Amino acid sequence: MSKWGKAIAVALAWALASGAVDACTRIVYLGNDNDVITARSMDWNADIETNLWIFPRGMARNGEVGPSSVQWTSRYGSVIASGYEVSTTDGMNEAGLAANLLWLVESEYPKFDGSQPGLAISLWAQYVLDNFATVKEAVDALRREPFVLVTDKVPGQDRLATVHLSMSDASGDSAIVEYIGGKQVIHHDRKYQVMTNSPRFDDQLALNAYWKEIGGTVMLPGTNRSADRFARASFYVNAIPKSEDPVVAVAGMFSVIRNASVPFGITTPGQPNISSTRWRTLADHKRKLYFFESALTPNVFWVDLKQVDFSPGAQVKKLDLGPEQRNTFAGNALKDFVASPPFKFLGLP
Repeated sequence: MSKWGKAIAVALAWALASGAVDACTRIVYLGNDNDVITARSMDWNADIETNLWIFPRGMARNGEVGPSSVQWTSRYGSVIASGYEVSTTDGMNEAGLAANLLWLVESEYPKFDGSQPGLAISLWAQYVLDNFATVKEAVDALRREPFVLVTDKVPGQDRLATVHLSMSDASGDSAIVEYIGGKQVIHHDRKYQVMTNSPRFDDQLALNAYWKEIGGTVMLPGTNRSADRFARASFYVNAIPKSEDPVVAVAGMFSVIRNASVPFGITTPGQPNISSTRWRTLADHKRKLYFFESALTPNVFWVDLKQVDFSPGAQVKKLDLGPEQRNTFAGNALKDFVASPPFKFLGLP
């Protein structure tokens, strides 16, 4: 079978099996003058109860899976977007490393029997943000498998959390980490600018190669399926101008991630879990700005990480975004964060 035939076969097989997909997209822009910007959309079938949090350095953490939990103290402070106030779904640390969790229904994690250190999946992204400054540092550490990743049910839903992890840094380096058949699979290369959901990343690359051959100025797939969003994002992130004006670069990336978003309130017959985009984030790695945009509010706002007190012992702070992230903020919202006890990460009882 030709490579294009294989790609089409993969697409058809995935389409027939894609009724349980939650749609998210992550895109990395590699611009002029060392500009690197990572954008992501959070698509979900209900309010994910997201708020923004500031975590300082020096926080003692454990993997939340009992006596065998991996333990660490955070080396880097971070600004993160929570999920259900029990997990870190997205964020950037003070060194400019970004981490994003996206749904991957094909995920299958190793069995956890307590013989090795364990890490609850709710902490996966936070572990990376706490411990590493670059993608290479993170990949080198994760390849040694310092923990067994332990999943649990999504709050309020009768299904296990099945996600994969993306990382990007201020140099433009990128990595995708998946668990397929119980084995960790890491894709590490600057060229891996886009990640969506199913199928697994290897198959996404094959599908995208097919659309590259056709050419984005001729035709691009337009549905809300993840493979189609992957193709559109891959084309547009490299088609927009590489502007040296940071305002233009940020605007360009917001336009690309919006293009890969799912309209709010949309439903797909027979595919109840292809979900509306609820919010988008954008991490400007060079300028250390973390932007947030809710689908239900008119303003984009941001946090300037250069102005945050990340010193050990500094206060944990929270920005309450309200139900469905309807609270409205403007400009640099750092002044609107308030001191708050940190949420408890979801783990084993």
